[in-house]
Amino acid sequence: MGIGVLVHIIIVMALSPLLLGIIGKTKAFFTGRWGPPLFQPYYDIGKLFRKGNVYSTTTTWIFQAAPVVCMAAALASSLLMPLGGLKAPLQFWGDIILFAYLYGLARFFMVIAALDTGSSFEGMGASREAAFSCLAEVVLFLDFIVLVVLSKSLVLSRMIEGNILSSWPLFGPVLLLTGASYFLVLLAENARIPVDDPATHLELTMIHEVMALDHSGWDLAYILYGSAIKLFVLGGLFVNILVPFHGLSPMTQTIVFTAGMIVLAVGIGVVESCMARLRLNRVPQFLIGAFVLALVGLLVVLIKA
Repeated sequence: MGIGVLVHIIIVMALSPLLLGIIGKTKAFFTGRWGPPLFQPYYDIGKLFRKGNVYSTTTTWIFQAAPVVCMAAALASSLLMPLGGLKAPLQFWGDIILFAYLYGLARFFMVIAALDTGSSFEGMGASREAAFSCLAEVVLFLDFIVLVVLSKSLVLSRMIEGNILSSWPLFGPVLLLTGASYFLVLLAENARIPVDDPATHLELTMIHEVMALDHSGWDLAYILYGSAIKLFVLGGLFVNILVPFHGLSPMTQTIVFTAGMIVLAVGIGVVESCMARLRLNRVPQFLIGAFVLALVGLLVVLIKA
């Protein structure tokens, strides 16, 4: 493993839970509370790593493998994305496909792990997760198509570092539409309000969280840590798209990227504080709205091009 890859992984693992802490602090501020400490997600994950696992006699190796796959897939996806002044350690033609389907792989294992428990409750959550992720995946690739047309590249790093900066004067509204569409997908992919509530335990409204109910100990820590890394990586891609800081000095890029991530975490906290969770039959409409935003942006790009 190269030193660049190692540094990249360390940064992602060290900073990912901090976004959850910022979101928690923001939500506490809006409710007039002091809230949990900023580093509470680190404490929670550390506590789970010190606990043992409990497995049902119904489950197989799939149930035990799913948390590890989720964590590994999230870390692998982070290697494809630049972090401010740090270049992506892995870059190759068509890596956007791998980027998207690493999360598809993690979701697949979580779904079959939920089914592996033999619980109809977890099966219900797995079916919801599979249905909504199909809609979110279409929107995600449509956003990628817009970036591909603008950058004329199928390499993720070049898509967000290349012609995106020069495209802002002419295609600024398109990038805003794409960013808005991607932000809605970001909320859906990370099981955030208004699509899902990571703090809920109501069986009629749970989507993603229900699939993790039977996990415990370090398995649950892997799932929580993987979710934090997924939020960090997808959030980092959002910042790379909307903040044209590429071309500056590496130090300046890192500072701007860090500030953008903090603003994004605060923004997610504001959204979760000001909106209620959607009813399940409204979630497809939410994602269709994201699809329309991306489609309009793509049509504008194709007409102008």
